[in-house]
Amino acid sequence: MTPDEFLAALPKAELHVHLLGSASPGTVAELARRHPGRGVPTEPAEVARYCEFTDFAHFVAVYTAVNRLVTTGADIEALVTGLAADLARDTVRYAEVTVTPLSHQKSGIAPRELAEALDSGRRIAGGLGVELNWVFDVSGDDGLPGAEATLDWVLRERPSGTVGFGLGGPETGFPRRLFRDVFARAKAAGLHSLPHAGETTGPDEVWSAIRDLGAERVGHGIASARDPGLLRHLADHGITLEICPTSNLRTRAVASLAEHPLRRILAAGVPVALGTDDPGLFGTSPNAEFRTCRDRLGLSEAELAALVRHSAAAAFCTPAVAAGLLRDLARLCLARSI
Repeated sequence: MTPDEFLAALPKAELHVHLLGSASPGTVAELARRHPGRGVPTEPAEVARYCEFTDFAHFVAVYTAVNRLVTTGADIEALVTGLAADLARDTVRYAEVTVTPLSHQKSGIAPRELAEALDSGRRIAGGLGVELNWVFDVSGDDGLPGAEATLDWVLRERPSGTVGFGLGGPETGFPRRLFRDVFARAKAAGLHSLPHAGETTGPDEVWSAIRDLGAERVGHGIASARDPGLLRHLADHGITLEICPTSNLRTRAVASLAEHPLRRILAAGVPVALGTDDPGLFGTSPNAEFRTCRDRLGLSEAELAALVRHSAAAAFCTPAVAAGLLRDLARLCLARSI
């Protein structure tokens, strides 16, 4: 078995991927042809250039423009099944997919239609060998009213596979503490707290996600590397960071992979789940992220296997799914003598 074959064979759990951002350039181009005149290119090569982000604000602008192209339940189902097929090709057995209901409703999709499309897409994904669960989030710039409306939708519709409540979008100007009460309500309703924090801001926002929102995992959280006390807290309490190296590079959250703090975070004993974030828009995949960690960040095969274990431990899947993933990983590592 070659190193690349080992990497491809790793049974994976993907815990940080956004449904809309998973759309490939070809899918985005097709959606743009269906909805012309909305400022999004209609050819895949042009879409790829359109997605050459200059900074995080530019990424948000492009993400918002693409979201306006998704206007029906059929579009949602196509996104889900396309993502599932991509995950299956990369030996992903389980994924928690982040969906932003309010954004899709703003684009004209009725609340019930959205839930039904997610249910249908999830069933199809299961037939492809990928179990999907949902994390429903609000974009920070939609504020507390948006968060309340999102949670109301989740509790009313509760699509099958609903496991968590999240907070994404821009961080600057939208501190995590503003959303304390709605996250308390979400947790009381049985949802796991899974906010983004410390992607483009400092470690204080990661602390806030933990203290104010009761975060059980933190999306990105790379600013934690600047605070030794925070790293100790994350390690001591087993709070997993969902880290997405290519995303951090593409949005300019880090200037280069050479500066990426992943190795320092792992060295501090913090569990890390490797994610793709927006693989379609960023031109990446689960296998590509593992390859980046190996080739650009210097992680060994044993360390790559540890990332899989971290993801399985942090996933909100059934014990049987986690056990199956770990069993297959152990067999692969035994064959590889690691």
